[in-house]
Amino acid sequence: MNPERLKMSAESLPIDISFLEKKRHEVDKLLDKYLPSAEAYPDRLHKAMRYSVLAGGKRVRPILAMTAYEAFGGNDPQIINPVACALEFVHTYSLIHDDLPCMDDDDLRRGQPTLHRRFDEATAVLAGDALHVLAFQMAARSGSTRVVQELAEAIGTYGMLGGQMADVEAEGKHNTLEQIQFIHTHKTGALIKASIRMGAILAGVDEGSLRKLSHYGEKIGLAFQIIDDLLDIQGEVRKMGKPSGSDCRNQKATYPGTVGLERARKDAGQLIDEAIMISREFNAKGEYFALIARFVGQREN
Repeated sequence: MNPERLKMSAESLPIDISFLEKKRHEVDKLLDKYLPSAEAYPDRLHKAMRYSVLAGGKRVRPILAMTAYEAFGGNDPQIINPVACALEFVHTYSLIHDDLPCMDDDDLRRGQPTLHRRFDEATAVLAGDALHVLAFQMAARSGSTRVVQELAEAIGTYGMLGGQMADVEAEGKHNTLEQIQFIHTHKTGALIKASIRMGAILAGVDEGSLRKLSHYGEKIGLAFQIIDDLLDIQGEVRKMGKPSGSDCRNQKATYPGTVGLERARKDAGQLIDEAIMISREFNAKGEYFALIARFVGQREN
């Protein structure tokens, strides 16, 4: 999805991709460190966990947590690094379960066979469960019960799982814009918002700034999923790592399917612009928040 397609203003500014690449490589190394060894018994389960987590990805959620932590004065890697990885473990577990035959029944993820295709359905379920558990082990290392609670709320029945349930119930039905927004802000947006909140909380941010960061997270979280919907229609298979059009085939509830392509592009662009405006309230601290927002808007996979 390029800037011309989305017709955005602030989003068309150049991105310092080196910052994001540096952070992504840092996160990849940490994930490898915190995952169980592929040789440790039960090795099949551990290999499956590593297969999905280390398959690649944008690492947006851990990068958001680390950026918020560092922007507000946090400087202890032993506190933020496990929390950042916890977010990616949760995200990966949700993708593993989302790909299962009982859900979206997808065959490809990030350009390679989905976990249940590469191994089997039972192993995929257990690997997702194991990553869920490991995520809370990592979050607990921060010593912050508030951060653990933030993660639990973001992925519980009032967060990601609630959004997933609403998504399942909406398949094949006529859905209102409000229903679509509920699905997107819970299934995808809740964990994205929690990522930035968790990093900021660990840095001891004041409540006023935390509210602003929450609004920023809500904007990019909804924009992220709208752009996902658009990419499923118009994205390049080579860049996406999975076939396009799966949402339509599965009769999924999508933003463009409800309001049309043009309105979906416009709304995504507006959300990114609003997120960038919020980031500017933090002056120099907001530079990287603006960068991440533009990256979310311009991503092609």
